[in-house]
Amino acid sequence: MRIKLLFFVFTIFCAPQLVSANGKKVSKIVLDAGHGGHDGGARGQISNEKTLTLAIALRVGKIIRDSLKDVQVIYTRTSDVYPTLPERHQIANKANGDLFISIHINATAGTVTRVQQGTRIVKKGKKKVKVPVYKTIRNRFTQATGTETFVLGLHRNNEKENAIGEYGDVVTDEPGLLNMNDPQTQIIIAQYSQAFLSRSVSLGSKIQQEFANQGRVDKGVKQMGLEVLAGSAMPGVLVECGFINNPDEEAYMNSEAGQHEIAMAIYRGIKAYKIEAER
Repeated sequence: MRIKLLFFVFTIFCAPQLVSANGKKVSKIVLDAGHGGHDGGARGQISNEKTLTLAIALRVGKIIRDSLKDVQVIYTRTSDVYPTLPERHQIANKANGDLFISIHINATAGTVTRVQQGTRIVKKGKKKVKVPVYKTIRNRFTQATGTETFVLGLHRNNEKENAIGEYGDVVTDEPGLLNMNDPQTQIIIAQYSQAFLSRSVSLGSKIQQEFANQGRVDKGVKQMGLEVLAGSAMPGVLVECGFINNPDEEAYMNSEAGQHEIAMAIYRGIKAYKIEAER
């Protein structure tokens, strides 16, 4: 997966670009706390995903507002409600966001094992025989640990291009540049989509580096066809902050210190990206 991603990013940077990767002022950041309301997301022993994502998103937003005075923070939710994915896209696109950051908490599927609990007597014809009795044990706990960041998978790129076309006037900052009756428009939209992917990889890499600097396990930047990233007309990443079904990581993510460290890693990654993008 990572080799394919690096190869694709190499082709993006080496291809002629109508859209510069640098020189773009980052003035609006959209923070999306995953799940919410009726959708609790992944569950741990003492918490669920929707509560942790909201707490972390609000912390990130406060740090940005306090530290980057020229940046406006837009939230897709600030309470225990569930905006649909199209509603999250609409909030981001109407705000003309420069970055879309969706915050999530990871979980593994767990394991299922069968353990023999004894035997029982059953009749087989005229004979009685002993057969084993098994109990199914479901183990939701995991030893998996660490953080990972996702960018949009290529197979959903058409949705990203549709969003760019729909919100072309605000995406390009040049009203009328994307004329859907002009054959060159699709080329321009594709260029924006490629530039957004390269910027997303850059942002994700910087966030992951900050997690690694804190001593967290760095599981890398990966591509996945996530709908929450497909419909936003801007660079975007989805950050998995840790594994909720790892008891140690769940305790860490529920602690004041843990949430602060996670928020700081995301903020520092954003700041590093902003400095590089505005050169």
